[in-house]
Amino acid sequence: MVNLRQLEELRLLARVADLYHVRGLNQKEIAERLALSQATISRLLKRAVAEGIVRITVSMPPGVHTALETALRDHYNLLDAIVVDTETDDEASLQHGLGAAAAFYLENTIKKNDIIGISSWSATLLRMVAAMNPLARSLDVRVVQILGGVGRADAEVHATYLTDRLAKLVLGTASFLTAPGVLASADARAVLSSDPYVAETLALFDQITLALVGIGSLQPSELLASSGNIFSEQELDDLRAGGGVGDVCLRFFDINGKPVLTPLNDRVMGMALPQLKHVPRTVGIAGGQRKHAAIQGALRGGWINVLITDRVTADYLIEHAR
Repeated sequence: MVNLRQLEELRLLARVADLYHVRGLNQKEIAERLALSQATISRLLKRAVAEGIVRITVSMPPGVHTALETALRDHYNLLDAIVVDTETDDEASLQHGLGAAAAFYLENTIKKNDIIGISSWSATLLRMVAAMNPLARSLDVRVVQILGGVGRADAEVHATYLTDRLAKLVLGTASFLTAPGVLASADARAVLSSDPYVAETLALFDQITLALVGIGSLQPSELLASSGNIFSEQELDDLRAGGGVGDVCLRFFDINGKPVLTPLNDRVMGMALPQLKHVPRTVGIAGGQRKHAAIQGALRGGWINVLITDRVTADYLIEHAR
């Protein structure tokens, strides 16, 4: 049975809760009205929740998948996960939704003096820069191309545009990697790496604080295929024989994230997986059934620590988390 003192305490708790949650007064205003300290009001509000006088519920709007995002973060030890509400496997629709989500994420998380690495030959990243709003003020940001962007003339414009456009949107400077993503031989890569302009960009890789990457399946995307930066069928067969399921920056791995190392790895002009793993925030933007195994491999390997994907892919990743 509640005694009179307890009843008065409950009445005070209820009054404070009503003033704060129903009538919209702030803690300072309530403290002045009730002649109590602001610290006491704060304590009473916490106690009102503990006593069940205030019950806080969050009503999720349609299209928001907070539970899935939390599950992805927990299962794969991610810094963050964003799940886009789309059930279509149409590539263009997926890229549009993922690109818009990535643009919003970047607009709200970019930090002063960030050095942003961005991969080439990603249609989703192209969608991201198309959807992004320019920053209101300069944050002294540098944008670095982390995968060679030289290829066929009709496709190369995409890689150059991607780096240049993002740099303009963030009011920063751009550093281009003026080399093919895939060279003819390891010797050719070694020679080109010694070029002063190429070496200058390569030296920035270890300073990158935020990387934006697509996640590729073993079969090259339409954009990558059109660029000429692809491997032969024999080389793809060698990757399959080694268990390869996907890539980040044309660095391939298996379903458990273990790198699949073949001679073609020495022909890639781009960021290496160990470098990528040391970037504080590496954002993987990918979705669709074709990429399920690739995304899972990237997560298991720890090659990304922020994931932006679609709902169907998120369901798959949780179902196969173990």
